[in-house]
Amino acid sequence: MVLALTAVRPIVEAARFPGTTALPRAASGPGRYCRGMGSPVSTESSDGVTTIVMDDGKANAFSFDMFDALNSALDQAEADGDVVLLAGRPGRFSGGFDLGVLTAFTEDSARLLRTGFELSHRLLSFPRPVVIAVTGHAYAMGAFLVLSADYRLGVAGSDHRITANEVSIGMALPHAALEVCRQRLARSHFERATGLAEVYSPDAAIEAGWLDEVVAEPELLDTARARATAFAALDAGAHRVTKLRSRSAMLESLAAAIERDDAEFLEAIAARWPEV
Repeated sequence: MVLALTAVRPIVEAARFPGTTALPRAASGPGRYCRGMGSPVSTESSDGVTTIVMDDGKANAFSFDMFDALNSALDQAEADGDVVLLAGRPGRFSGGFDLGVLTAFTEDSARLLRTGFELSHRLLSFPRPVVIAVTGHAYAMGAFLVLSADYRLGVAGSDHRITANEVSIGMALPHAALEVCRQRLARSHFERATGLAEVYSPDAAIEAGWLDEVVAEPELLDTARARATAFAALDAGAHRVTKLRSRSAMLESLAAAIERDDAEFLEAIAARWPEV
């Protein structure tokens, strides 16, 4: 349970050093913008907030390249002690996993699944607040990532869809996906969202637990940034310890579910492609 132990350890450290009130933070300045050549992710950092925008020009599918870029951006935000604001491109937050890899039924398929839910675990245990602006449709892993943030905003009155659509396309939900949904969705919507693959509009998504707030589309990113900036003023140490205390059991369950999914997927792959 490496993930679980990593998540819980800061609670012990905080108890040992109760005077800790903030994480290290880079000196404030005019801001930093970065987008690597061909990267599906751009980042901008200013006033204690790192804004990460996913845009692969298509569905914002979670490929290995996308995960690598996101984790690299989170590494920098964590090193700077920044609050994170994650967004997609207009009309599309994320279409979920790269199905070309996931459905190939190879070891890379299992690794992609594991990488996705390890990112969920990372966001759920991130030391600073995480805000997500759902700029468009969020399917499958895109929807699970939305549930992994501390505060989620969507577009009021839009036709954007938020859904765990696996069952509707003939796929059973991974154990890890169920753990992520269980910890955030309203109990009355959990079965509807998972076993019945219900599709939610942003307005309906608030009651279900997918979102916390909806605003007019032109106001989405500005409002999300305002929320992130306000959260940056919170005591960093208190936020980190409270988050881990409130989620410790869930994080351990999620870590166990990730291991279970990985083992079952690899076993199924081995059964399908036995060595000759």
